[in-house]
Amino acid sequence: MARVRAGEKEEGLEKHIGLLKLAQTLSFLLIFMAGIIIGLAASSHIDRYFNSLPQMLSSSASVQTVPDYSNCTVIHRDCSNDDDDGGGVKAAKKKDEIRDCWSVDGFVRREEVRHGMSDDELFWRASMVPVKEEYPYDRVPKVAFIGNEKYLSVYVHTPPGYDMNVSSDSPFYDRQVPSQKVAWGSPLLTDAEKRLLANALLDFSNERFVLLSESCVPVYNFTTVYSYLINSAYSFVDSYDEPTRYGRGRYSRKMLPDIKLHNWRKGSQWFEVNRKIAIYIISDSKYYSLFKQYCRPACYPDEHYIPTLLNMFHGSVNANRSVTWVDWSIGGPHPATYGADNITEGFLQSIRKNETDCLYNEEPTSLCFLFARKFAPSALAPLMNLSSTVMGF
Repeated sequence: MARVRAGEKEEGLEKHIGLLKLAQTLSFLLIFMAGIIIGLAASSHIDRYFNSLPQMLSSSASVQTVPDYSNCTVIHRDCSNDDDDGGGVKAAKKKDEIRDCWSVDGFVRREEVRHGMSDDELFWRASMVPVKEEYPYDRVPKVAFIGNEKYLSVYVHTPPGYDMNVSSDSPFYDRQVPSQKVAWGSPLLTDAEKRLLANALLDFSNERFVLLSESCVPVYNFTTVYSYLINSAYSFVDSYDEPTRYGRGRYSRKMLPDIKLHNWRKGSQWFEVNRKIAIYIISDSKYYSLFKQYCRPACYPDEHYIPTLLNMFHGSVNANRSVTWVDWSIGGPHPATYGADNITEGFLQSIRKNETDCLYNEEPTSLCFLFARKFAPSALAPLMNLSSTVMGF
């Protein structure tokens, strides 16, 4: 009797296990079928999406504005056929200008300095740094200011709407960057400096950046200036501690905790920096915002912002001097201005071979200044007369 009951129990257990397996199998089957149905539905939806995509693009194109390619680099026509051939016959056709908006050349060497970017867009665009060290083209490092076209670039910041009347063969021709109003002693002046740097950084060939004004003149020829700057391991930014009311006295404690008194520096605004430093300057907004808020007359951002910034973060690669000679011996808020009567060979030589030696790549040298200011327009003619004999132009 016990054996019969045990057999019945085992038979019931087997039936129960069988029902569980059947239920499990049906569950898997249902899940599998649901997956197929979902997959087919998704596939059908995706198929309808891609089939309708041309229509979507077509309909959206009707309401979108045409992209503005006015800032694209113009690849100028090949002028090799412009000249007369051996028989004196002018070439019949000239190659048309081709506008290539996506070429590497157009990205790294902008021929046009005009653009429609805001300052924020410009600084963001100019702050881009390639990780790859090698360049995909034959890069000739240039100095961004004025001179030999192959080795330099010119960028001019003028009052908005100013018509710079120069001939088409002038290095200043068509080199005005999008500008805004400036005011002496205000943050607007430093805005203009950063704007110039950012525009010059759009050309990846520019390696050194010199800030000059219309009253500055070179005191050496371009070959000397180029070699001096390109081969320097340091940037040239005047940056020193001035323990008077004209230096430390301009510091505001409201800049704490980001800028402390021992960080504070003063210097000439006529700087020269390498590409890495230039990118750092135009990329900064944290510290510049403090200067715009708290460095107000009698504090002048153009005398303190860049000297302080470099002292805090890049002091080891700064020569702590300017390469632009200025005469402050007369006292007052402005340096001496020299006119035609002051221009002599002896005067220029005294600037070129200044009695105060300086360091160049950690070695003593008497060649300390490459430029000089401040010169009145009347000084131009006598300076040109001495340019070949004194400066080797």
